[in-house]
Amino acid sequence: MAGSFDVVVVGAGIVGAACAYACARRGLTVAVLERAGLVAGATGSGEGNLLVSDKLPGPELELALFSNGLWRRWATELGDRYGDIELEAKGGLVVTGVGPGADGAAGLAGLRATARAQAAAGVLVESLDPAGVREREPAITPELAGGLFYPQDMQLMPAKATAALLAAARADGAEVRLRTEVTGLSRDAGGRVVGVRTGAGPVAAGHVVNAAGAWAGALAGLAGADTPVAPRRGFILVTEPVPPLVRHKVYSADYLDNVASGDAGLQSSTVVEGTPAGTILIGATRELVDFDHRYNAEAVRRLAEGAVRLFPPLAAVRAMRVYHGFRPFSPDHLPVIGADSRVPGLVHAHGHEGAGIGLAPATAHLVAQVVSGERPDLALGPFDPARFRTEVEAARAAA
Repeated sequence: MAGSFDVVVVGAGIVGAACAYACARRGLTVAVLERAGLVAGATGSGEGNLLVSDKLPGPELELALFSNGLWRRWATELGDRYGDIELEAKGGLVVTGVGPGADGAAGLAGLRATARAQAAAGVLVESLDPAGVREREPAITPELAGGLFYPQDMQLMPAKATAALLAAARADGAEVRLRTEVTGLSRDAGGRVVGVRTGAGPVAAGHVVNAAGAWAGALAGLAGADTPVAPRRGFILVTEPVPPLVRHKVYSADYLDNVASGDAGLQSSTVVEGTPAGTILIGATRELVDFDHRYNAEAVRRLAEGAVRLFPPLAAVRAMRVYHGFRPFSPDHLPVIGADSRVPGLVHAHGHEGAGIGLAPATAHLVAQVVSGERPDLALGPFDPARFRTEVEAARAAA
């Protein structure tokens, strides 16, 4: 495999596909290398969430708001050329007062305090009493203290979006090579990354973008740029197609705590949303178990119970299948984006955990700016790949 490119993107999930699209449209020569098939990683296991509702004021929310606008524009650009990516601006609904341990009024007060802070940062949010929740979701349980509605939350079909991004990148000259595993990074005498090694031969590049998702930590390690991004398993339950039942993305308030948790054990909360095909997707679980593909009956039981508790009519709906994927977990819950000061030529685009689909356009835009030598539109300091250096070095010393 010969070839020389301005950019080699490692990983053809939605983040890698977006990076290829953003770089190729700038006139850069791009090769995308994927160890497996199309959407074989977290992208193929995701619900397609594009959320601002689950993020507190700070750098990730800024990234999400920027990405939200890009997705709206990209969906039009891609849809005109490559078909509908099923972008639905249906909004998100966060509710409290459901299930064991629900704290009712106190929980609602906490949600509203979060909403006020988010609104000050540019998020559109509407506070709802129980009647307001039921007006938006007639099938939801009446046992609610209230909720928040986020009109900027959206959903898309991840596989379609990824395929469209890769097709658009190819139209701008990019090459996409599936089942091509990167086995090493090539470096010059000065230590700069100048390409990759694969089982099919070397590929030279001016920059290598690490968009390898849950495998990104291992890829960074090949260059000596240790980055503690690890796989975090999650299960999704899918129902049979039903008539319209769930109008928005609806989730219980404890989802916010689960997203922010770094516990290795099983974390679960209730997330329910419909799809254009009529199926209903039910999540969400999180557990740090490395790449363990075994079925977890307890995780699936929690998903089913939580969904029925939130939407009682689901008790009469059959589950059609269950599947799992591995989110790229970052210990500080911020993605890893930008040039690696430890290894010139290596650029990172990973560590988004469950937010990769939503944050893909903004991540790609920033990566393309870095590779092109432009000043990034958002400050990259909070996402600096080298920020874990002290933590990794301390772990080595203790070993």
